[in-house]
Amino acid sequence: MKRLVLLAVTCCSILPLATPAQDQKVLRAGMIGLDTSHVPAFAKLLNEAKEGSDLAGVRIVAGFPGGSPDVAASRDRVAGFTKQLREQFGVEIVSTIDELVSKVDVVFIMSVDGRPHLSQAIPVLKAGKILFIDKPLGGSLADALMIFDLAAQYKTPVFSSSSLRYYPGIAGAKKNDKIGSVLGCLTYGPCSLEEHHPDLFWYGIHGVEALFTIMGPGCQSVSRTHTKDTDIATGVWADGRVGTFRGNRSGKSDYDALVFGAKGSVLTGGKGSYEPLVKEVVRFFKTGTPPVSAAETIEVFAFMEAADESKRQGGAAVTLESVIKKARAENAKRK
Repeated sequence: MKRLVLLAVTCCSILPLATPAQDQKVLRAGMIGLDTSHVPAFAKLLNEAKEGSDLAGVRIVAGFPGGSPDVAASRDRVAGFTKQLREQFGVEIVSTIDELVSKVDVVFIMSVDGRPHLSQAIPVLKAGKILFIDKPLGGSLADALMIFDLAAQYKTPVFSSSSLRYYPGIAGAKKNDKIGSVLGCLTYGPCSLEEHHPDLFWYGIHGVEALFTIMGPGCQSVSRTHTKDTDIATGVWADGRVGTFRGNRSGKSDYDALVFGAKGSVLTGGKGSYEPLVKEVVRFFKTGTPPVSAAETIEVFAFMEAADESKRQGGAAVTLESVIKKARAENAKRK
């Protein structure tokens, strides 16, 4: 009998620690911030997913409304999306983030306002719940850095992305035979501004993320031209390549990317949906491995912050290293 008990203990001791995906067939997910159209769109994809599909295995079961009274896009929509989530998808609406965290395995932060993302992320990270944060990752570069620092401290994976990263033409540009090796890129799209966010954080982030998807990391400096209707932010990469984002605030503006390659220049066709992004999030929740590195996501936000600083300096080139250093100094003061 003693030998059997010892054998059982020994066998258990060499088994790998269980992940949420191993513990149960379906991961229970919670949503924080029910004030964006992404909320019902993501819930529909996940809660109505067919068994065996790439979207199966994660179900939204709890939601915390949140909402920002000083942002109309949040304040005026949170009640409607909360009602839709509860009535259409049977999601339990809770009154605190702590309550939500106690009921779920993984978490989405969906708040359209990036400013509360840091405070919303802290209890999730402390609880060790794998976390996806919808764009923007934070309301400032300093917040974005702090979120990743806390993720490392609590050993909890975090992933954030715009859906444009996974639009077929953009995602496939690096492997497009008509383009060959990427020599440069111009992305463009809508770029409305919101007074509480750095200019490109609010809507320009989509086009900037597409730019980095195609160019890859390695941007060193950014210069920006700003007018009432247009922003042009041009980055110079370490290898000498140049990538530009054009943000439009007048006329009809679709998303697209013109990629300059060794074999030719190609418009990728800026068409896509949320589904490829949500599939990546499902895979992330199941594996705990972010599909985009923290370093690249930080570079996206440093590009946008450097573009803001360039605007303040009348269009001068601003290094990403300088704005990251400044943001880290801000974080050191508030620790």
